[in-house]
Amino acid sequence: MAASWSPTRPPAVAARALVSTSQPLATTAGLRMLESGGNAVDAALAAAAVLCVTEPMSTGPGGDLFAIVSQNGAITALDAAGPAPAAVDRPLPVAPSGARSIDVPGAVAGWAELSQRHGRRGLDHCLASAIDVAERGYAVGEHSARMWSEADPLPPELAPAPARGTTVRLPDLAATLRAIADHGPSAFYEGSVGEAIVAASWLAPEDLTSYAPQWVEPLRLNYCGTEVLEMPAPTQGVFALEGLGLLQELGPGLGHQIQATRLALEDAHAHVRDGADVSWLLSPDHLRRRSKEAAASLPNVTGGTVYLCVVDEDGMAVSLIQSVFAHFGAGVVAPGTGVVLNNRAACFEVGGQGVIAGRRPFHTIIPGMLLRDGALLGPFGIMGGFIQAQAHVQFVASVVDDGLDPQAALDRPRFRLEGDEVALEAGLWDQADAVRSLGLTPVRESEVSPFGGGQAIFVADDHLVGGTDARKDGYAAGY
Repeated sequence: MAASWSPTRPPAVAARALVSTSQPLATTAGLRMLESGGNAVDAALAAAAVLCVTEPMSTGPGGDLFAIVSQNGAITALDAAGPAPAAVDRPLPVAPSGARSIDVPGAVAGWAELSQRHGRRGLDHCLASAIDVAERGYAVGEHSARMWSEADPLPPELAPAPARGTTVRLPDLAATLRAIADHGPSAFYEGSVGEAIVAASWLAPEDLTSYAPQWVEPLRLNYCGTEVLEMPAPTQGVFALEGLGLLQELGPGLGHQIQATRLALEDAHAHVRDGADVSWLLSPDHLRRRSKEAAASLPNVTGGTVYLCVVDEDGMAVSLIQSVFAHFGAGVVAPGTGVVLNNRAACFEVGGQGVIAGRRPFHTIIPGMLLRDGALLGPFGIMGGFIQAQAHVQFVASVVDDGLDPQAALDRPRFRLEGDEVALEAGLWDQADAVRSLGLTPVRESEVSPFGGGQAIFVADDHLVGGTDARKDGYAAGY
């Protein structure tokens, strides 16, 4: 389904706090949490849980989560992505969907960890809005309906795809969320829900019960005076940072952005592995040498995600991203739970690994954070599989090089690398000759989905400025 939008709206502004998500009910849930005494983490968790209901093709308790939190000048980063089954100890073909594409879901453990370390209201309060929306129902937004219709495979429990405005209720998911609210994450990883996940996948009970998220140190790169923070391996966060570092070597412009992202994507596919130290990709010597080289042919890869961000009146900022990878993940719903299970194991194919042996695959999902002069500038992120790091490069360049506000930077047309082709949104169609001059093939793209969608909030003197992508259904709002 082709779609279009008119990127003409101004950014949202607020005096004290601001929430930006891809679905209206999620933004509303975040605002209500802030107004009831919650902080930015509480608001982010409330919004994230609602997104599991209103954008179920992209996220859910059966997926993974990464987050970066800024509080009182300190930065913490949470890696809540689960591994493949521990019992698999031999090379196996990668499954793109189905039971053998499912990794341990990390999102619920990540919710609990964020709530315990940084939250104020408790996870039960954070899940209340999502439970209510799942029980009472909601009207499906236009972009959500479009993404629902694009899912292949579409789980029978969620078929047929609803049209825009259709009221959808998810009582099984509501019951699962209520159990988590009442009993904590053990209600998801153990008991009837855990048993249903095991029955629907190749995971063992101990894969679920032994899982724990990790607090990690984010990677950093100074781009023209703005410090950019991204998640370390196994995410593609280093891809975004290396792309910006190469762009700084090459200079601004669309052609240089394409060159920089191609080189960084090639490096990410070659070197990002679970537990790998990829910080050397950001060294000045590597960036200087790499900027003079040419990228080889690149693979075509896809996926889907949700991203949200919050800044509260105390200056706490949260950049949070969740995903089941492809639309409706593995195409599998754990029976009786409403939990759509991820197909993250499909990403073992990245870099030609093709081996599932109890470790984690390459991860596309990356929350971002910007600092300026050591102080918070703001959280940002752009969802959409492998366009995420590419879009991070384009977004940061728009903000830093061209001085755009968050909304204007998100509204800019994007390019997307697809092998030796460069897909161009309508606003870049006149750049086709520039793409050909690089020895690449331009593709004039009219579809919305390949270019993702993002959110961002910036601190601007004594107020906040926020944006939300017109390619999604949501909005940014504050008080």
